[in-house]
Order: sequence, then C-alpha cells, then structure tokens
Amino acid sequence: MRRRMMLMTMMLFVLPSVGWSASPAANCHNLQSCLLITNHTIKPINLQAQPQYAAKSKNKGRTYYMPSKVGYSGTTFIFNPRSLMWGAYRDGKLIKKGKASGGKGYCKDVRRRCRTPVGSNFRVYSKGSPYCKSSKYPLGKGGAPMPYCMFFYKGYAIHGSPNVPNYNASHGCIRVLPKDAKWLHRNFIRHGTRVIVKPY
Repeated sequence: MRRRMMLMTMMLFVLPSVGWSASPAANCHNLQSCLLITNHTIKPINLQAQPQYAAKSKNKGRTYYMPSKVGYSGTTFIFNPRSLMWGAYRDGKLIKKGKASGGKGYCKDVRRRCRTPVGSNFRVYSKGSPYCKSSKYPLGKGGAPMPYCMFFYKGYAIHGSPNVPNYNASHGCIRVLPKDAKWLHRNFIRHGTRVIVKPY
C-alpha cells in the first residue's frame, strides 16, 4: 500500500497535465531526465539518449517519423515509402522534408511489381532539366513529364509531379511536389548524393 502511494505521488510530478504519451521524451517535455513508470517499476531516463524526431506523418492509421539526425556525412536524400515522406540531410542533420510517393505494388500496363528499389547506397548519377520527360512511359510512346529528374539507380529517378497522392502510385520513380523537386535539384542534390530508400 505504501509503495502504491509513492508511485501515485511520483506520477503527479512526472506526468504532464495534458495527458500521457507513449513517447518518454513527450512526457518529460524539456527536462533532461525523468522517471519512466511501467509495470509498477520506476527507472530514470536520459532524454539525450532518446531518438529525436523532426517530422511525422500518418499513413494507414499508423504514425511514422523522420529522424532529425542520421549517421551519414555529406548530402543524403531519404525516402520512406511507408510514411510517404522524404528528408534532405546535410552532414547527418535534417534540413528539409516533404511529401513523396514511390512505386506501387503492381502495374497493370507492365504486369509486374513496380516498387522503388530499396537500398542504402544509391548515388545520383544524372540530373535533367525542368523539361525532363520519360523515355518509357506511357508505355510504347514515352513523354510523361519528369521535371527536375535526378536519376539514382538505372532508370529510377526523383522528380517533380503535380500528382503526389497519399499512396505509392508510380512505376518506380520517387515523386515529389514540383516546388520540392526544384529546390532539391538547385539547392541540395548533386552528382554523387547518397539516396536511401527505406523498406516498404
């Protein structure tokens, strides 16, 4: 009974008045450490060791996060097909993020899966103009607009599109909004920029 009363007292000081969150960092706000209470046990948490998140999105009822820091130097572009988000990192720090759409599970016109290749060591090897167009799609004639195309693996590219839906919809390229493609092309992505595509 005495132990339960101690727990209740500590919870009054630890839990924020707006309610409990599953994230320890969210519960402690700007404190450097706090107490994590689970299954009637109490232990201190060092918030500096907790992962920090700079952006989040919801897809299929789940919440996904883009980390504010990654362990890569130089410029790195990360696409997450689960969260439908991209992040631009310079020397490991997130400097810009946005909405994106990757390759869909199945393309009827080519009768196969169209998912964007997953990997952590792709490199941008070619950049096109604002008037870049596909040489393959629509199938049989090509000509689909791919403004500010930035190729990172075979025929797969990051490019602008006015159609960036809340699901993966392309033949394999990574679609971003036109304004984001312009920014990436002019201010961030260079030949050799690392491209990471997270798992579906």
